[in-house]
Amino acid sequence: MGDGWVRVPVGRDAARWVTRGGSRSVLFVVHNVTSATRLLDVLPLLSGDLRVQTLVTCTGSSPFLAGVPELMERAGLPVLPWEQAKATPFDLVVSASYGGELEALQGDLAVLSHGVGYNKRLATPDTGHRTPDTGHRTPAPVFGLSPDWLLHQGRPLAAATVLSHPEQLDRLRAACPEAAGTAVLAGDPCFDRILAALPYRERFRRALGVGDGQRLVVVNSTWAPGSLFGDGPGDDGGDLLPSLLPRLASELPADEYRTAAVLHPNIWHGHGPGQVRAWLDRARRAGLVLIPPLEGWRQALIAADCVLGDHGSVTFYAAAIGTPLLLGAFPGSALDPGSPVAALGRAAPRLRPYEGLRAQIDRVVDSHTPDRYSEQAAQVSSAPGRSAGLLRRVFYELIGIPEPPGPALLDRLPLPAWEPVERTAPVRVLALPAGAAPPEIAVVRYADAGGEPEGAGPGWEAHTAVHEDTPDPGRLRIADVILRYAAADDPRVGPPAAWGAEVLARHPACALAAYVTGPDRCTVRTRGGDLLRLTAAPDGAGRADLCDPAAYASALYAWLGAGKSLDEATAAGIVVSTGAARHRVAVEREA
Repeated sequence: MGDGWVRVPVGRDAARWVTRGGSRSVLFVVHNVTSATRLLDVLPLLSGDLRVQTLVTCTGSSPFLAGVPELMERAGLPVLPWEQAKATPFDLVVSASYGGELEALQGDLAVLSHGVGYNKRLATPDTGHRTPDTGHRTPAPVFGLSPDWLLHQGRPLAAATVLSHPEQLDRLRAACPEAAGTAVLAGDPCFDRILAALPYRERFRRALGVGDGQRLVVVNSTWAPGSLFGDGPGDDGGDLLPSLLPRLASELPADEYRTAAVLHPNIWHGHGPGQVRAWLDRARRAGLVLIPPLEGWRQALIAADCVLGDHGSVTFYAAAIGTPLLLGAFPGSALDPGSPVAALGRAAPRLRPYEGLRAQIDRVVDSHTPDRYSEQAAQVSSAPGRSAGLLRRVFYELIGIPEPPGPALLDRLPLPAWEPVERTAPVRVLALPAGAAPPEIAVVRYADAGGEPEGAGPGWEAHTAVHEDTPDPGRLRIADVILRYAAADDPRVGPPAAWGAEVLARHPACALAAYVTGPDRCTVRTRGGDLLRLTAAPDGAGRADLCDPAAYASALYAWLGAGKSLDEATAAGIVVSTGAARHRVAVEREA
């Protein structure tokens, strides 16, 4: 027996130690984090069945192995070393990718797609045999649909090749007719989880800090050089990312747009989570929400008003649920031209790198109709909402026992953690007192602006608001408003009154210190010594206003800076306009 081999619940002497020895065994085969996410989608189909023991292994064949051990530990299943997995018989083996010595496993193999069908061309597996280069280049085969992956010694590798739509079966028959007999149409469990969560869109938006009147732009990238996150080469030319990220912050008003990034797990674990966060640090300080690679991306997709994406599955899922798209990269040569994803690339608008981002995003959103990509969306799944039942039937037929009673169910998408807005990049604020009964102030804020924002006309005044934790402390010396986000009773910096006095004493150029204590409120101290609480009125359903309270502080600063009366603001409150949204804010004196 090899070193580190598992002795329970499988192994040479496992019968001596197990508590339930009559279980059927099911092995989940992980290649990388990407394929593991699809396996986690279908794992609940075996949940609650005392007749089934589930185990997991990793082929070790993928170049993207980082993050796999942690994910398998999180699943809480017995983890078999690959050599032990090959030496152990199973009743069912489930994989969401090809590669590695799958042919060496003992048990009926079911293979699922780990994305939206089979679309990408990839180089064939390395067999170790070299042949002279003839100089003739042919397109790489489509991953998952060619004999290079589907056959072993001329025979189908899998007992069940799980497809989500008949169009995949048509392409399979053309590319590898020998494997067509193993095809099973069983829908798309990932898509079904998205469909089931669509009614909760507003909750997901609020979790991401998206308030009334705001648009959420999700930047999505698959992996490889031709992707949106990549630096080329690709059909769309050079490296867009270095200019795109700062432009999103500097061109989109902070209180009218929210941005989030959904990146392929191979980016996260190929370059390292720390490196990815470091690359995106400036964008995150300007307000970008970085969605973790395992959970949360589907919720962000549902919440989005626009997806700025590429040729990856996530962008296609967005189209399938009717979300407006703008393609920042789309290397058509990397795709099967007959695939639905390639068809989407021919139908969706492309980002024009040298034109204004806001105008392009607004044009795509305002002109969009939900059925724009209905033809492509129809090819995600031929059985929307029914994959759980279809897949469970396939699994139990291969295991050789009856399905358990009751419906087959997938896990519901959880509500994401609350992501409040907290920008530590300097914010350039344009403000215009626009009315006096009650006082109304229009505010437009730009995070990390490269220069003076455009759009300020007569009457607009500009000032700078800086978070106390800005990486460049020198910016605090010239800040008009200094910000802090913390609980009112935070013993490290609070209470707000003491913090405000401390900040104004330390920074003589600062006119107003604002301590944000919640999603809809802040406490401010003015240079004149006034201590004020600003609280936004709830929406019609009684929920907290989600506009960044720093905007309210800047509005009050602009009102007072224009020589207006503080008594008028405290008597009637103020109205803060951010784009088309109007926020009624109570202004109360504190002792």
